[in-house]
Amino acid sequence: MFENLSDKLDRAFKVLKGQGTITEINVAETMKEIRKALLDADVNYKTAKTFTDEVKQKALGQNVLTAISPGQLLTKIMNDELAALMGGSAAELNLSSNPTIILIAGLNGAGKTTFSGKLANFLKTQRNKKPLLIAGDVYRPAAIDQLKVLGEQIGVPVYANLESKDPIAIAKEGIALAKQQGNNVIIIDTAGRLSVNEAMMREIEEVKAATNPQEILFVVDAMTGQDAVNTAKVFNDRLDFTGAVLTKLDGDTRGGAALSIKSVVDKPIKFIGTGEKMEALDVFHPDRMASRILGMGDVISLVERAQQQFDEKEAAELQKKIRKNKFDFNDFYGQIQQIKKMGNMKDLMGMIPGVGKMMKDVEVGDDAFKNIEAIIQSMTPFEKENPDAINQSRRNRIARGSGTNLQEVNRLLKQFEDMRKVMKQMSNPAAMANMMRRMPR
Repeated sequence: MFENLSDKLDRAFKVLKGQGTITEINVAETMKEIRKALLDADVNYKTAKTFTDEVKQKALGQNVLTAISPGQLLTKIMNDELAALMGGSAAELNLSSNPTIILIAGLNGAGKTTFSGKLANFLKTQRNKKPLLIAGDVYRPAAIDQLKVLGEQIGVPVYANLESKDPIAIAKEGIALAKQQGNNVIIIDTAGRLSVNEAMMREIEEVKAATNPQEILFVVDAMTGQDAVNTAKVFNDRLDFTGAVLTKLDGDTRGGAALSIKSVVDKPIKFIGTGEKMEALDVFHPDRMASRILGMGDVISLVERAQQQFDEKEAAELQKKIRKNKFDFNDFYGQIQQIKKMGNMKDLMGMIPGVGKMMKDVEVGDDAFKNIEAIIQSMTPFEKENPDAINQSRRNRIARGSGTNLQEVNRLLKQFEDMRKVMKQMSNPAAMANMMRRMPR
């Protein structure tokens, strides 16, 4: 996410490296590089120019403290201004009505149906809501099937009428059913439409008029860059949407849409899609995204993702097992599954300050745990519960059964044993205090 932009901004800051003061000349040179980086990222030209002018003006008006270098000061100003450019703070959904109606709009292929499923899952699991999905795309039969599959996957009901080709009637029927069933959020998926297709644009205006939604979310593929912003402007003129959603941010995204959309249409980005899984949806936090673009990580989002997978009862049981040194391969396997649910591994590493830059040329796929999982799955129930009982002949059998080699099995067992020792020490306050006392001062 934004890897190229981050690299180019990093290079731009190097202009000020070693400089004792901020001057008109060195700031102008840095701003030129930053403007170039933003334009390469497909940011709207007017937005890029206004942004760099404001950063320059603020930088020249600042006194450089002895403890801070010009480069550090400019990074701080850039961070604040980038956050302001993208909206300043997170924009929450308006869920005050009962039921709340959310209309989803956007171009063909932007990921509206997938987002509708993700949003329903988010509202159900994170906001304690009871959503209903309405299949309003009457032009693409696969969209109805796709929404039904997603609804089944996340345990959310889907209203569809295969006999009707009238999206307005379908939306009204779905709303009536939701009121009858006690659903407090209604998400209406609609057909993709080109902004130049007058009949289709008129149709979505009619759906809006008939359903009176509290939220209209414009879904846009983040990989389309500046084109996405231009389309957003046309849709906003017709629908006056309440917020934008950027999908496919886990792809090769240049960042133009995220950085330009707020300044061009004056509507906030409310959500970002960061992967294919139903859990891969985040509330958009401009300040956190600015930090990530500048390579400063995003620990808050990382902790929040971890908390979403956190089960208090399970954690208490796990702590008891660790204290008694009963942590086994069943527990270890469960922990791996929770980490995987948190999202793309490289994306997670990018949230740790400093690690993103270190990992930029390293390929970390979602199959990073594949061999470990295969080894654990090749163990018998007895072996999983009793790691100490895994002797040489068992190790040979596990290696054959998992399609790995003996060295990998031995490495995992050694790492597991080391991890158990550290966990045992950390769960014992007296042992931890003793360890701290022995550390060199």
